[in-house]
Amino acid sequence: MQRNRIGLLALAFLFMQGAAWQARAQAEKPAYQVMAPVEQYLMADKNSEIALARSAAPAAISDGAEVQVLGRGGYTVAVAGKNGFVCLVERAFAASTDFPQFWNPRIKGPDCVNAAAARTYLPALLLKAKLALAGRSKAQIAAAIQSAREKKELPAIEPGAMGYMLSKQQYLNDDAIHWHPHLMIFVPGDAGKSWGADLENSPVMSANDPEERMTTLFIVVATWSDGTPAPHDMH
Repeated sequence: MQRNRIGLLALAFLFMQGAAWQARAQAEKPAYQVMAPVEQYLMADKNSEIALARSAAPAAISDGAEVQVLGRGGYTVAVAGKNGFVCLVERAFAASTDFPQFWNPRIKGPDCVNAAAARTYLPALLLKAKLALAGRSKAQIAAAIQSAREKKELPAIEPGAMGYMLSKQQYLNDDAIHWHPHLMIFVPGDAGKSWGADLENSPVMSANDPEERMTTLFIVVATWSDGTPAPHDMH
């Protein structure tokens, strides 16, 4: 399926790097070599960020979710939750430090994760945001994440961890932009093969991230979080 092939490349580029993308990154001068001013990563209006975060999932889920917003020191809870889900707007530094657009301030990916992912996927994301906003380099962030994992300060991905990315307003990167509404399943290790991901006519795509010690499985869905149909010919 051509749509799956395009989507796989777009999401792999966002979250982690296959050999082809690594080669391209080495051959081309990175567009985002250093961190932009902190203000460019922040949203001026907290209520707008809350609404954007909640747009990641259907209202039946996101209305009862905890919502976190990004400030100068990292993410903080803006709205208490009651259903175990946590919604937030991921920035570029949620990705692997190998991602060429790691410092792209345009990237805003509304994500709403379930309780298992909130316990075991979000801690690394929140730590990376805190380190990035503190002015740490990509190498320092990668080293800090590795150290935290070795010391068991960051948990392994829990079975059942998943997230919704169904926002019409998502900006995943300069190439994928809005891409497709999709679900993400987080699995420890290199697990794509065991899920039958990336095979011909498989609806499951995968991207392995050795830095995070996990595989993200992507499943494209037909509608945005508000129930409206998503175009079939998006990036």
